[in-house]
Amino acid sequence: MYRDDSFHTLSATGQAGVLAITVAMGLVLVWLTFRCTREKRFLARIAVAALLFIGFVSLSPQIYYSFYRVLFDGLPTQWVTRWPDPALLLRLVTFQDQATLSDHGKGALFWLLIAIALLGGRRRSRT
Repeated sequence: MYRDDSFHTLSATGQAGVLAITVAMGLVLVWLTFRCTREKRFLARIAVAALLFIGFVSLSPQIYYSFYRVLFDGLPTQWVTRWPDPALLLRLVTFQDQATLSDHGKGALFWLLIAIALLGGRRRSRT
């Protein structure tokens, strides 16, 4: 399914770097979701997880582009981050967008964040 994915055009060093960045950002996002959704009500937990995901989709391209500037000579300094289109977000989380590792990973990340928000957001009982 991912045979023609652009990830496979990178060198081994490039692939390792992209994987390291992806894992690091994913872990930070999971941690933030857990920390920011504790002690919140149900709808607030969902909203926080969704907002963190939107922030990730919006800001992560800049982090990857900064890494690509190290890999590829001649890439200009530029801002590649933009606010994501709501229709794009819906396609990502329903796995209806492009069949790429990146887009499917984003969809899976969204559902992981929602699960963390729901499971980790239990309120302490008052005694």
